[in-house]
Amino acid sequence: MNFAQIPGHKETKTKLLRSVKEERVSHAQLFAGPEGCGSMALALAYARYISCENRSDSDSCGTCKSCVKYEKLIHPDLHFVFPVIKGKKATDPVSDNYLEEWREFVKKSPYFNLNNWMDSIEVGNAQGMIFASEASEIIKKLSLKTFESDFKIMIIWLPEKMHQATANKLLKMIEEPPEKTLFLLVSEEPDKVIPTILSRCQLVKITSFTNRDIEKYLSERYDIGGPKAADIARVSNGNITRGIELCENEESSMANLERFKSLMRFSWKRDVISLISWSEEMASTGREAQKNFITFSLRLLRENLMLSLGQLENRLVYLTGDEADFSGKFHPSINQNNIYPLSDELNLVYAHIESNGNAKIIFLDLALKVTRLIR
Repeated sequence: MNFAQIPGHKETKTKLLRSVKEERVSHAQLFAGPEGCGSMALALAYARYISCENRSDSDSCGTCKSCVKYEKLIHPDLHFVFPVIKGKKATDPVSDNYLEEWREFVKKSPYFNLNNWMDSIEVGNAQGMIFASEASEIIKKLSLKTFESDFKIMIIWLPEKMHQATANKLLKMIEEPPEKTLFLLVSEEPDKVIPTILSRCQLVKITSFTNRDIEKYLSERYDIGGPKAADIARVSNGNITRGIELCENEESSMANLERFKSLMRFSWKRDVISLISWSEEMASTGREAQKNFITFSLRLLRENLMLSLGQLENRLVYLTGDEADFSGKFHPSINQNNIYPLSDELNLVYAHIESNGNAKIIFLDLALKVTRLIR
């Protein structure tokens, strides 16, 4: 992954390139932006540019020994930390337990989210975390001298998933790292990163993609017509990961839509027996899939509120065809009186799932509250 392969982000690329040319590369940087903004792709391109043996003013060469190894993600001075799970490969897991799967996953596309990664390693009901055991591995790796490049580079994806014990062990190293060591933290929710880690990093803000950037990328990658690419880009609303999912995998979005429709239909009818069955079905899915459903539901509620407020003409509604068909009849049920309590309940469910609460109880409680709020 080099800068030329990443659509848009001209200003951010310029700043990153300048920092290398002027030899002002901060030892700890936080690439922060919303899901699907390309922050991971930019971190990879930046790391590759720093290590490139024949870099130009605008990009890495792509042909030197370093670039070839970066393309395969096997450079000996490039290290990764990312959320993993307990039990499948180790009871005290570290990222290296999943390194082979990670390389194959990232090589397919640098635009992904946690749910995509968890699905790729088939986690079941587990949640991804960066566990305390990771800290010792990081310290051990970065204590060694560089093999080939000037810098040892550690990319930490989603530091907000870092266990408190991991963060505490890393504080000293991030503040005073070994010579020629670079930390690149890639976060989707910087407000959830432990403040002591946050304060030790230089912030690199990454904005969402423009619709035009996503449209161009999808047109070139999937060879789809302009109108279809433009429609998907508009619905993606700056999230290139969502655009890719809409092109590659409609099943996940359709499954979430069907679950949402069932919840609302049974709640409207106050069909408690069906709601119990619905909650049991939701509980049978993995926790990452459950959180993905909540995120989907919050987005769909927002779009239906926009419809209720007559914002379709102002192009402030971002719905796919199936979502639009459903919302055409459903949106009168969402208004300014119930949108806040509904959103609060969904956010509470998300928090309880993250805390490993009993999924059956959590979703049944949600369903019963929705019956009161939806009418």
